Amino acid sequence: MQHTPASRVSRRNLIRVGAGASLAALGLGAGAQTASAAVTATKRFDLTQPSYDLFRSKNTHGPRVQQSFAFDWVNKFLFVATKRSGSPESAGDLCINKMDFDGNYISYMHLNGFGHGVAFAALPSGSGTELWIECAANTNGYGTALAPIRYTANASWNSPAASAAYRPISGATEYTCSVDPVYRRMIVRYHTSAGKRIAVYPLSAFESRSFGTPLVDFKQPSIPGTPQGYTLYGSYMYYLTGDAYPGDGSPTGDGNSYVTSVDINTGAVKQGPVLTKAGSTLHHREPEGLAIYRTDAGESRLFIGFATGVEGDRRSSIFYKKDLI
Repeated sequence: MQHTPASRVSRRNLIRVGAGASLAALGLGAGAQTASAAVTATKRFDLTQPSYDLFRSKNTHGPRVQQSFAFDWVNKFLFVATKRSGSPESAGDLCINKMDFDGNYISYMHLNGFGHGVAFAALPSGSGTELWIECAANTNGYGTALAPIRYTANASWNSPAASAAYRPISGATEYTCSVDPVYRRMIVRYHTSAGKRIAVYPLSAFESRSFGTPLVDFKQPSIPGTPQGYTLYGSYMYYLTGDAYPGDGSPTGDGNSYVTSVDINTGAVKQGPVLTKAGSTLHHREPEGLAIYRTDAGESRLFIGFATGVEGDRRSSIFYKKDLI
C-alpha cells in the first residue's frame, strides 16, 4: 500500500515542563467546551459495503492482544499498540509495534504507565515518527493527558506526569486521540464528570502545541456495545464496538462487531451501528482499533483492526473499507 506524502512539517520532541509552570504559558488554557465553527461537510464511508484485507494473523512483539493502530502516512509505516505481557490492566503499560504495510514486524517500543491504548496517532516527523498518545495513566489504567513521543526502536520510556504533558480541555480527566491525515485534523475523545465528549482540532494545533478552541466539541452520542476504537475522516467520526468471539460466553454467529458513523457538525449518528463481518473466519476475533489512510492513487480507506489468534499467541489482523458516498 502506498500514499501520496503530505508536506513534511518539523516537530519538536516531547517538551518536559516543570510542574510549577502555568497552563496558559504552555498553551494549555481552559479551552472552550462548545463548537466555534462548523466543519465543511465531506463524503463518508458507506459502512454497508464490503471490507478488504490488508493482512491477517501477523505477529507482534508480545503475545497479548492489540489495542489500536495508526499509520505514519509519509514514511509509510504502521504502528500497532498491544498490551504488555505480565502487566496488569491498571498499569497502563503498552508495547508499540512498528510494522510495514504487509504486517511484517520491524521493532518495538515499550511505554510504561501511559494508558489503555484505545486510540493514538502516528505523525510523520522528518524520517521518523512522533506518537501522540495518552499518558500518565490513572488507577484504572487510562491516560490523563496527551504526549508526543518520538518512536525509538527497542527503547523503553516512562510516562511523563500529566503536568508535564498536554491537557487541551479544561476539566477533562482522561484523553485519547486519532488523526485524519487526509483533512489534517486530530480528534480527541475525553472524559468529564458528565461523560464522554468529542473535540476536533486542526492538526496544526498539535504540531504547534497551541490548541485554543476546538473546531467542534460535542457530547458523544449513545452507541451500544463495548468501545474498541474511533477515528475521523472529514466531517464524520467512526466508532467501533464489539467483543471477542468465538469462545466461552462470547457472541455467536456473526459476532457483535459494529461500526457507526457520527456527523461531527451535529453530534448525531449518521449510519449504524452496522455489523462488520471482516475476517469472520478468524479465531478469537476481537475488534480493536480504527484508522484512516489515503493511497498514492488517492483512495481514502477506513481501516478496521482485530486481535485474533489463540491465547498466548494473539495476532494482528487489519481490514479496510473504501466506498464513499
